Amino acid sequence: MHKRIDVLNIGLIVLSLVIAVSLPFKLFLFSYAFLGPLHYLTEINWLKEKNYFVKANSKWVRFFIVLTALICIYPFYKIIDLGLGSSWEEMTKYVFGKRKIIVLSAFFFSIALLLFKKRSNLILALFGSFALAIVLFYFLPKWLFILGLFLPTIIHVYLFTLLFMLYGNIKSKSKFGYAAAGLLILVPFIIGSLNIEPSGYMVTKETATAFGATGFLKVNSLLTEMFGGLINGKFQVMSVIGLKIQVFIAFAYTYHYLNWFSKTNIIGWKETLTRRNTIYIVVIWMAAVGIYLYDFTTGLIALYFLSLLHVLFEFPLNIVTIKELFKFRQTQS
Repeated sequence: MHKRIDVLNIGLIVLSLVIAVSLPFKLFLFSYAFLGPLHYLTEINWLKEKNYFVKANSKWVRFFIVLTALICIYPFYKIIDLGLGSSWEEMTKYVFGKRKIIVLSAFFFSIALLLFKKRSNLILALFGSFALAIVLFYFLPKWLFILGLFLPTIIHVYLFTLLFMLYGNIKSKSKFGYAAAGLLILVPFIIGSLNIEPSGYMVTKETATAFGATGFLKVNSLLTEMFGGLINGKFQVMSVIGLKIQVFIAFAYTYHYLNWFSKTNIIGWKETLTRRNTIYIVVIWMAAVGIYLYDFTTGLIALYFLSLLHVLFEFPLNIVTIKELFKFRQTQS
């Protein structure tokens, strides 16, 4: 089974890359709107059945729901005007503006969930996580911005996917699995070597509006700046490097979702689906797709909570994966 799935994943990497090169914006929007919600729902269900990989401390993971809700208050307030006044709007906007601190705090707290069991230690760790994130905000603002922006986006869909693949290969010792992981590592270099001509890419007004609503222009802009691709100090998404970065983002998100769906049996997430849960997931997924089709911007805001929540819920698993890979490296030394 492992060999068949690994070969399939090699094919999925190639397929995702080919389509991403041809349709970097439309592929990203399609994957984000159609594949994304189904991934969020099925993974959250699987993580819940696995006690979020923190065993005795699984109840503390529910605190991530509170953190996600804090971040989402302002986006929801923008589409549901309750007439609570400008002061309420400014307060919710302020909290939303600190979302990178909140995301990093959740990541730091995930480490504590794997280290401590006593309630008193976890409470101290929770406050310590916020304190550390705030210190980073004031003393290393650039790094906080990068981590806070990339952790739930590029790091989540590309780096952690790669780490999961490597961890799985350690167990299966599959040559095709290592080949798939190696190909995934090579993808950014392959994209970088491509001869991309901006004039060959036509983006409709509807596609541009939908992509702008996702907020990913910030991710594209920062990556472009990091690779020295700004033109006269400004970011241009339709420049050569801007398009290459978008190709990578479209590829990373598409393959991240496809990789998850390809491993239903290997990691056993299909077995965690009861009939009732399956019905709930399908109904919610269909409703989510329907909202996206009706109005893409509304769909983004409506699904923002679910999207961010599944990222935060996955943090303990990310930490466990890094820990196990580091342990394997030590045993090999």
